[in-house]
Amino acid sequence: MRNEKRPGRPQRATSVAVSLSLALCLISSAHSLPDDHAVEVTEVADFDHPWAMTFLPEGRLLLTEKSGTLLLVGTDGRRAEIDGVPEVAHGGQGGLGDVVLHPEFEGNGLVYLSYAEAGAGGYGAAVARARLELHEAGGSLEALEVIWRQTPKVRGRGHYGHRIAFGPDGYLWISSGERQKFDPAQDMSSNLGKILRLRDDGSIPDDNPFADRGGVTAQIWSSGHRNPLGLAFDHTGRLWNVEMGPRGGDELNLVERGANYGYPIVSNGDHYSGREIPDHDTRPDFNKPAISWTPAISPASLIFYSGDEFPQWRGSALIAGLSSRGLVRVEFDDNLAREAGRIPLGARIREVEQGPDGALWLLEDAKHDSQGRLLRLNRKH
Repeated sequence: MRNEKRPGRPQRATSVAVSLSLALCLISSAHSLPDDHAVEVTEVADFDHPWAMTFLPEGRLLLTEKSGTLLLVGTDGRRAEIDGVPEVAHGGQGGLGDVVLHPEFEGNGLVYLSYAEAGAGGYGAAVARARLELHEAGGSLEALEVIWRQTPKVRGRGHYGHRIAFGPDGYLWISSGERQKFDPAQDMSSNLGKILRLRDDGSIPDDNPFADRGGVTAQIWSSGHRNPLGLAFDHTGRLWNVEMGPRGGDELNLVERGANYGYPIVSNGDHYSGREIPDHDTRPDFNKPAISWTPAISPASLIFYSGDEFPQWRGSALIAGLSSRGLVRVEFDDNLAREAGRIPLGARIREVEQGPDGALWLLEDAKHDSQGRLLRLNRKH
């Protein structure tokens, strides 16, 4: 994979009305969207392997590129670089990852970044926080400090996970992949294959389920995860995650205190070698997914929609899909979840975010030497 920075193509603001009627004829009736006949897709700009984005209160975006670049991007596609990003390890699924704002960003200016780093033993994910200073030409990250690291570092450059979310109570949540090593997901002396709960400075809350064990074990909220690439809270304050299964068996999980989700002992998918993995139903002692998908959808991020642009989707989860090449919409009845529809876009979608006006903003996953587009979705009137 080439790591050098490539300039984006000129910003485009061409709106393309994408009729979903024909595309939805190719999807089973279980996926139909009775109120969703079309969306309008606007191609805003192109980027070099974009991975994540978040909106600033004033309406612009912070956007990460895997190469290690953090950009300030206007809704018209204009961009400026943010200096002071930590050095990232490239290759495979490494590079610069997620970006989120502190819940009190308007007062403290704190931004959180995840990324892959090199160190003794190999590679691992890390999370750092810094104060964002904006100026006319762009901005910079000041007083950057690393507040969390995957332990241990291992060889290989896959399954970092490293999504970040803040909960309604102000705690910091991090998803940590098992780094394609399988067994660490069940090893409580490692924080690989886990979902972690921390204070905003990286310290450990006293009421974490394994706090009395100390060390990295004290960080753990739940275990038995493979490659969790989406982390979001619903309108009731419950935490959900989506994660890629092995060969099939992608999962949507309600993340519960101290729970074990079974990987690699159980999965509704199988190993890529063809070797079978027992299904979740064989081990009721493990939490099973609210939904699993075979064939895979390759979930890459997760939000809960609350806007006015698509009122029929309020309360739904929207999952960015790579192999499913669009968005997957999920509806809920208490703890029960069901797939309610798919929004086919003909592109591998890495990230979905809700904009301030309720429009949906998407990042297209770049493959090899291609660019990844920033897209805006509006209801077609």
